[in-house]
Amino acid sequence: MVLPALPDETFRRVLCVVAHPDDMEYGTSAAVARWTSRGIDVGYLLLTRGEAGMPNPPEETARLRLAEQRAACATVGVEHLTVLEHPDGVLEHCVGLRRDICREIRRFTPDVVVIGTPFEIETPMGFNQADHRVAGVATADAVNDAGNRWIFPEQVDDEGLATWNTRWILIPGIAGELAATHAVDVSGRPLELGVASLEAHAAYLAAIPDHPAPDDFIPKILAANGKHAGVDHAVLFRAQDRHAPPTFLEDLV
Repeated sequence: MVLPALPDETFRRVLCVVAHPDDMEYGTSAAVARWTSRGIDVGYLLLTRGEAGMPNPPEETARLRLAEQRAACATVGVEHLTVLEHPDGVLEHCVGLRRDICREIRRFTPDVVVIGTPFEIETPMGFNQADHRVAGVATADAVNDAGNRWIFPEQVDDEGLATWNTRWILIPGIAGELAATHAVDVSGRPLELGVASLEAHAAYLAAIPDHPAPDDFIPKILAANGKHAGVDHAVLFRAQDRHAPPTFLEDLV
């Protein structure tokens, strides 16, 4: 079965919510490069500063990793970067985290929210890091929160934000994972920019023993994805159209 193309011609604004600097750059940023090249406004929300990700002192690491993240964003055309200061490595799914993500959704008003893998404990790349799972679940909850006038009402009453109903939730996947439903063709320049965006995290990658070069493994992963989409290279997503009727109702007809 060849996966259909994601209907991204309808996208106006995309918000990508991840736990750490570099999380977007392991393939998904190639899709971002395609979107921004077509005039789609893409913003990143980082829930932590990544301060626990290197052997350097935390504050030094945070400054370094955020500088590298800004360079990675510039590579793929992302102008909107918001960074929260929840603790790296011990991110908790709590009301405060949902509140902060909800605020950014109401502020940025995306019609698409890209979230991390929320449910998988084990992935083809190893055990899913705890912060990644927490970020995914909290973001899925915050998408629902953002449309409800009576959840975090102070953001409406005191901060001047309006409720917001995001249409699409996208969960990135790789070939054979997460029952992907759609693909984004990133062959050519988007792939090149996606690789370059991970290369922007040079100091972080250098601190990881035996980390492969981005231009070695990213093209291989996205080429494997491309076989599922009938293109050279692709980013795969499990897509939920929140405006569509539930599919289980179709099965009952």
